[in-house]
Amino acid sequence: MRVRELMHPYVVTIAPMESAALAARLLSRYDLGALPVCQGDGRLRGVVTDRDLVLRCMAAGEDPDQLPVGDIMTRSCTWVGPDAGIGEAAALMARAQVRRLPVVEDQRVIGMVSLGDLARCGRYEMEAGTALARISRRVSRAGGDTEDRQ
Repeated sequence: MRVRELMHPYVVTIAPMESAALAARLLSRYDLGALPVCQGDGRLRGVVTDRDLVLRCMAAGEDPDQLPVGDIMTRSCTWVGPDAGIGEAAALMARAQVRRLPVVEDQRVIGMVSLGDLARCGRYEMEAGTALARISRRVSRAGGDTEDRQ
């Protein structure tokens, strides 16, 4: 099975110059954990997560209405192509310690895939479980919590 078959093709994105407050509202409104940060051409520039908002904005004492998402996003984010296998996506998530991956084709975001998507597809429960265990173990060893980085 390929990522294309499991991904969510309708992606909510945000531009780097938009405010952290808008990112928080979008995450809440659409019940998301991560937003791809894209320029107007749809090219991936980074990812902003609920964790980024808390640690890089709120805990840092920044004003979320004034702080651009581009200042707090994770810039070197991992992504996957739509024709990659599910096992490859799970391995990427484990290696990058993330639970969600933007799906990129022709340099543009066309979807999102999560560990939850892998787990819901019964044939790949083992890959999803293994990826989650690796993510949790690595983050825990680093002295952080077991929440996702993206």
